[in-house]
Amino acid sequence: MQIQEKPQLYTPEEYLSLEETAEFKHDYLDGLIIPMTGGTTNHNQIAINFSTELNFAFKRQDYRVYMGDVRLWIPKKRMFTYPGVMVIGGAPEYYNNRTDTITNPQVIIEVLSKSTEGYDREDKFRAYKTIPSFQEYILVDQTERYVEQFVRTDVKRWSLRDYDETDATIALSTVPFQMSLDDLYHKVEFEPIARSQESGVKS
Repeated sequence: MQIQEKPQLYTPEEYLSLEETAEFKHDYLDGLIIPMTGGTTNHNQIAINFSTELNFAFKRQDYRVYMGDVRLWIPKKRMFTYPGVMVIGGAPEYYNNRTDTITNPQVIIEVLSKSTEGYDREDKFRAYKTIPSFQEYILVDQTERYVEQFVRTDVKRWSLRDYDETDATIALSTVPFQMSLDDLYHKVEFEPIARSQESGVKS
């Protein structure tokens, strides 16, 4: 009978030290270091489109927009992660004075991929809900024009609205911002749906 070795556990400080020289980014969950999967061009394009529009809209307002290179620390879950896009109202609050890691996002935007969709919808969302400042969660599909918007309405209560190709714009609820779906999906190339070959047709 083969005995499985227990995974090595790291302190937050050890993780941060390793992450400074790592070739690829990793999440951290209560001692475990978890490699992040690579992104696609669609994933990157959507994140850029959203963050660019947000940054321009908030040029003269007291909000800050950060993309995937800024880490988030979630103390109640002992978790470090890299959300796709974060919006902060007012000044950022840092983990141990590290300017690469913040603790007070108001809006988080994730671009879904096949490999991480379940993680973003469930485990990450449950962790994000423990952040007092967190008020709104946006999930953007990269394979079709489809967006889900979760908004905190009360303690442990969230409302859901979705957007698809019949909607012209998406409007955030907790910050003054709206964006057309055309702009959100600008330069995003959806993969064509594979058509099954008809029987009896010669190639």
